[in-house]
Amino acid sequence: MPLPLLLVEDDTVLADGLVRTLHAQDMQVELVRDGVAADARLQGAQPAVLILDIGLPGIDGFEVLRRLRARGAATPVLLLTARDAVEDRVRGLETGADDYLVKPFASAELVARIRALARRFAPPPAHLGLAHLSLDSATRRARVGERVLDLSAREWGVLEYLLQQAGRVVSKQQIIDAIAPWGDDLTLNAVEVYVSRLRLKLDGAGVAIRTIRGFGYLLEAA
Repeated sequence: MPLPLLLVEDDTVLADGLVRTLHAQDMQVELVRDGVAADARLQGAQPAVLILDIGLPGIDGFEVLRRLRARGAATPVLLLTARDAVEDRVRGLETGADDYLVKPFASAELVARIRALARRFAPPPAHLGLAHLSLDSATRRARVGERVLDLSAREWGVLEYLLQQAGRVVSKQQIIDAIAPWGDDLTLNAVEVYVSRLRLKLDGAGVAIRTIRGFGYLLEAA
């Protein structure tokens, strides 16, 4: 199913180019060209990701974002701007943006950031399981059979993501992007530590976290 996006950009050439690029990546794009129209549209629409330019006619992107968050909407927001001053980036984040991309940018990076935001904010299935391992996202509990696992918040995040991607190889950076906004304090070395701890705690679960050298990790039935 195409990923539904709302793009708010007043530069006609850039906007049309972005729409073509995102359509080619199996994304459904609705284009709005000014801040007032964007604010009105967001009072009804809930896109998977909002791509929001800051320098807009009518009201600027900061105000669109402020109103969005004031309504309690948790829509993931990626800001686009030509402003590269630190204070503008900080203002955007403090207003409620989830990511920030300075013009000019590569189309591939924009697509990657959109997909990362969509993954990060997508509601996980209530229950995940493989072999004797089960996760309940509502209660935040993981079990091996009837045994409840004692997991830190980071260990839970890594295990949940690996189980969501069971049977697929995922890189350390993909794990970081999925569970730690802006990289947070999670490093590649830290991911190795959490995976090592999880391997010990998953004893008897009938699953294995395999290291695929040069690529990442693969969770599969043992």
